[in-house]
Amino acid sequence: MGRRVYEDWPTKQTLNRVQAPNMPFGWSINPYRGCAHGCSFCYARATHAYLGLEADDAFQNHIFVKVNAAEALEAQLRRLVRKYGLPEAARRIGPVAIGTATDPYQPVEAKARQTRECLKVLARYRIPLTVTTRSPLIVRDLDILKEANVKAVHISINTLDLRVWRNLEPESPSPSKRLEAVRTLSDAGLNAGVFLAPILPRLTDGEGRMEEVLTAAKAVGARFAVASILRLSPDVKTWFFRVLRERYPELLEDYRRLYRTAYPPAAYAEAVIRKVHRIMKRVGVPFYAEARAEEKAGHGGNGDLAGSVQLTFSL
Repeated sequence: MGRRVYEDWPTKQTLNRVQAPNMPFGWSINPYRGCAHGCSFCYARATHAYLGLEADDAFQNHIFVKVNAAEALEAQLRRLVRKYGLPEAARRIGPVAIGTATDPYQPVEAKARQTRECLKVLARYRIPLTVTTRSPLIVRDLDILKEANVKAVHISINTLDLRVWRNLEPESPSPSKRLEAVRTLSDAGLNAGVFLAPILPRLTDGEGRMEEVLTAAKAVGARFAVASILRLSPDVKTWFFRVLRERYPELLEDYRRLYRTAYPPAAYAEAVIRKVHRIMKRVGVPFYAEARAEEKAGHGGNGDLAGSVQLTFSL
């Protein structure tokens, strides 16, 4: 596409129920559809197919802005509070995961402020929430986050290798800026940590590469870490393989063997689990206690948090 398009998209409901039974949250909020960060591996590219668009660069160049997200959220919560009362409604709903299918702090949020307005509503109703993002823009909203019922903030960082970052995440903020955001959030008293995701076979799955990220996370005061392996649905696989062909042609055959389905073989996933487990213990970054503790690969349903094979550990 020649230029980026932002389209206003009124929504009837902002709060969406998560059907996947193995997710550690029951509801999600995504104030946008599409994401300008353009991460080539993002599982959420497939969501554009529901709108009659392709899982290609349209995902990063045609962004839908839910212009009434906060108003729709307020209406939903008001109905639930009328039905159950405030404490019970908050218990039934939370935790709400913000940023499961788009980055809630992608560049348009600086002006559109849809995420900020949704946070204000959630804070008023004391709804438990988590946020997942690749952007340091989240620190703008420290004032609200400190007042809200925030269970965790996940800052996604899967590599400190600048070449890999730039090749595969063409417009996302730099890993160093994201680490600074972890420090700021943690220093402010928030439960902020690093989401090592997605782990990319042959690119970021080496023990040294993962330890580099987790050591940096520890240095900036990350309060936890959680990780997941790349998942490639058919639509996303087509796009990601095109990027590999351009940037890492020598890895294409390896990926074809590993990704005969959306998930890599269990033996590979288990080996990665053991490595991450080892590194987390050695570095001293604790497991995110709110997430499910399981030493096996489980199928997700986030940008990162719900979009890949989750690897979580009770340390």
